[in-house]
Amino acid sequence: MRHPLLKSCALLAAVSAGSAAARADLAQASPFLPSNMTDPASKAGAAGPVELRGVMSTPQGNEYCIYDTAKKSSAWVGLNETGNAYVVKSADPESDSVTVEYQGRTIRLVLRTAKVASAGPAVPVQAGSPSAITQSVVLNPTAADEQRRLDAVAAEVRRRQMERLRAAQAAQAPANAQAGAAPGAANR
Repeated sequence: MRHPLLKSCALLAAVSAGSAAARADLAQASPFLPSNMTDPASKAGAAGPVELRGVMSTPQGNEYCIYDTAKKSSAWVGLNETGNAYVVKSADPESDSVTVEYQGRTIRLVLRTAKVASAGPAVPVQAGSPSAITQSVVLNPTAADEQRRLDAVAAEVRRRQMERLRAAQAAQAPANAQAGAAPGAANR
């Protein structure tokens, strides 16, 4: 009688061989690749090993910024320029795309579009007259101009301190009134 471990190994080998064949079929029809990739050899898309990040016109001709996602680095290269892991073979300015040879494969890269997000609403500027601080700014200040500006800053600091003090006192007044009324109500 054979060892039970050998049966398990044989079963595992059979399942692995079957799943490899199934994965080969899936790789050709992946739902995660862009739909504009019709050629199976060019299915790297924007999430592939290399990306087209820019196009620049130079006196020597157009150069293309190719980003290597594995190395996390980019380089500006011209048509048929060697020295990198990729070579730009052709370019289509109408569709903002290039054809790149990378590790023996031919990949069509489309210019990556930048994602622009709003930074939120702008900070509102107070309407009305400018403050004393901004009015006291002079292009080439004299000693007297600088003293007036420092006095305006000191006055603004005192004004804001007084506003904070009044706000703190106003917030404490209702709390003190409630604390004083509660013991009186309990004595009745």
